[in-house]
Amino acid sequence: MVALLPPLEAPVEPTEALRRIAFLLERNRAGTYRVEAFRNAVKALKEIGDDELQERVEAGTLQEIHGIGKSTSAVVEEAARGELPAYLESLQDKSGGLLASGGEDLYAALRGDCHLHSDWSDGGSPIDEMVLTGIELGHEWMVLTDHSPQLRVANGLTVERLTKQLAIVDAINRGVGEAFRLFKGIEVDILDDGALDQTDAMLAQLDLVTASVHSKLRMNSAPMTKRMVAAVLNPRVNVLGHCTGRLVEGSRGKRPQSDFDARAVFEACLEGDTAVEINSRPERQDPPDDLIELALEIGCLFSIDSDAHAPGQLDMKAYGCERAERLGVPWDRIVTTWDADRLHAWANPGSQ
Repeated sequence: MVALLPPLEAPVEPTEALRRIAFLLERNRAGTYRVEAFRNAVKALKEIGDDELQERVEAGTLQEIHGIGKSTSAVVEEAARGELPAYLESLQDKSGGLLASGGEDLYAALRGDCHLHSDWSDGGSPIDEMVLTGIELGHEWMVLTDHSPQLRVANGLTVERLTKQLAIVDAINRGVGEAFRLFKGIEVDILDDGALDQTDAMLAQLDLVTASVHSKLRMNSAPMTKRMVAAVLNPRVNVLGHCTGRLVEGSRGKRPQSDFDARAVFEACLEGDTAVEINSRPERQDPPDDLIELALEIGCLFSIDSDAHAPGQLDMKAYGCERAERLGVPWDRIVTTWDADRLHAWANPGSQ
């Protein structure tokens, strides 16, 4: 069950105070520079011992440590004195509540996330920090879906890098125990002809594949439809990510949705047992409401995903839940409400 993090109270460890501040800033879409100040301070504290930390707090020399500045040193000093840092208290009061009004029960029913990124591609945090935050939020499972090779601007993973990442996923699963599972996945690019931007042999090693269009978004309707239909009918594909490619707000500006025959694509999703993603990022809101209603009418499965590029963004699934509940999407047709075993069996029917 996914849950809202309860507010921290004094006393709190300095690193936990810094992590929670970064989390709250991320979920509320603060600038990257502000967030990185607190994430970098966490890294800096991990490199020194408790004794040195206490000595520097008492001597007032925290800012001599690379990665700790005026704001972050104040947080560390207050936490080290057993106080709830004022900056953290203010953030929790102002922005610690629910992100969306509506969909709260559905949000609580979610068990996982089929679309998220780490610093292996264009995410901002290591895999273990994404996992730790997911566990703190009550996730039972998550699918790590860093980008595929063609998306070089996002540092997409080659076969060699993805192979190394899979070994890390195995190590994390051994370490976290049976209460949580990190699935091996990818957000694979749908190429111009509908092929997937990764080898079949590599895709066969994954637990779940989210496929998305990232290039030539203004392709004419007929070839775009053919491209998307081919992808969602590919037995390796489980989720169709942000299907229209639109942007409705945010720092990247606005972008119109791609032109394609949505009925043909969603009917192919139904035939291929591919879930239609409800992408929860506020700048995407993808698909738009009318296309969610069309996919619902056709009988498609759905996946409410965060598309998180930072730990705090995992909470953005609240936006997707508000839309899904408002539009009447049945919970059992949302794969992110399923437990890990059911999800894996659906995504890998031949493995049973």
